Amino acid sequence: MKWPRTLASRLALIFFTGLVLAYGLSFGLQAYERYISSRSMMLSNLEQDVATSVAILDRLPAAERAAWLPRLERRTYRYHLDQGLQGQAMPTSDPPMAAESIVKAIGDDYRLTFQEIPGPNAHFQVHLTLADGAPLTLDVTPASVPVARWLPVVLLIQLALLLLCTWLAVRLAIGPLTRLSQAVDNLDPDKPGVQLDESGPREVKYAAVAFNALQARIAAYLKERMQLLAAISHDLQTPITRMKLRVEVMDEGVEKDKLWHDLSAMEHLVREGVAYARSMDINTEAPCRINLGAFLDSLVFDYQDSGAQVERHGNADGLLETRPHALRRVLVNLVDNALKFAGKAQLEISREQGCTRIRVLDDGPGIPDDELNEVLKPFYRVESSRNRSTGGTGLGLAIAQQLTQAMGGRLTLSNRQGGGLCAEIELR
Repeated sequence: MKWPRTLASRLALIFFTGLVLAYGLSFGLQAYERYISSRSMMLSNLEQDVATSVAILDRLPAAERAAWLPRLERRTYRYHLDQGLQGQAMPTSDPPMAAESIVKAIGDDYRLTFQEIPGPNAHFQVHLTLADGAPLTLDVTPASVPVARWLPVVLLIQLALLLLCTWLAVRLAIGPLTRLSQAVDNLDPDKPGVQLDESGPREVKYAAVAFNALQARIAAYLKERMQLLAAISHDLQTPITRMKLRVEVMDEGVEKDKLWHDLSAMEHLVREGVAYARSMDINTEAPCRINLGAFLDSLVFDYQDSGAQVERHGNADGLLETRPHALRRVLVNLVDNALKFAGKAQLEISREQGCTRIRVLDDGPGIPDDELNEVLKPFYRVESSRNRSTGGTGLGLAIAQQLTQAMGGRLTLSNRQGGGLCAEIELR
């Protein structure tokens, strides 16, 4: 047997199967008891009715007996004033219960002969002779104990109630676990999570309290790490600046150039570290409505004024509620990345069903498919970009990813057909 995949379906299957088996056993016992009671009552009525009917026919004049036959007829047996049909002698080893009841009713007063009548509707006949010598045949068609018409309907209603109760019980039991799993799925160290409701049964309350405490500890731990990174990066700027001042007074030469280059790289890395740490605290910037077209035009014109090949395509008319400084930093990082590896960049904007998509396209070498997600992690650089001359620190895309998530958006990278990279920002 193959179990269902979900816990809810497994619990529902166990509960419903157990309830149906228990109910089926109870219903079977009740049905059997009802069957025994009904059969005993039917046989008792048969004995009394046959004894009375035969006594009436025996005492009536022969001319009046035929008129009484319809009155004495029942659903499962009737009377004939003849020798009946020819059949086979009924074996005495296992006679029908109706035959035994007839023997009890009139067997002491009359000589009875039982014959089985074969055919599509098998039945048996009882032959006897009345006091005046006239023959009488009792034709019996055995039938099962009748079942009330309302009984199947009640059975279906009860099964439906069992199914409903099972569903409610499983939903009540699985609900807290489902909310917990959703909270775990939505747990994001980069933004504050939703607190679980700490009400309900003791076990559910304990799990919610534990999860909320865990979420708070993770947030505090990450905040502490970011504060440490920001503090170290900030404090390093002062000695680096002093070192650069000392290098400036050195005699010209190869060693001076090397030291200056290394200090510049360290300074750039420290600034990126500070920027990454600050990106963890974007919530200090309040959202506001901006004209997206004017905002993007300002960014593109700044690049064009500096001689960079940056173009914008697509209709960006309309207002967008976002954090403008964070969005500008994201776009600057993506455009700088495109200019660094391709020499030019294109911005494409599209809007559909309340979703704004901004794509930064380039014609550079792209990124291997298996590293598209890795490059969004801090300090990760593609192998081909590890040369310090490119200025890569592995934090540009990580900062863009961090800020985009903090704005409630999504940043995805993909390789373009024909070469190049597409960085898409999706904002709602």
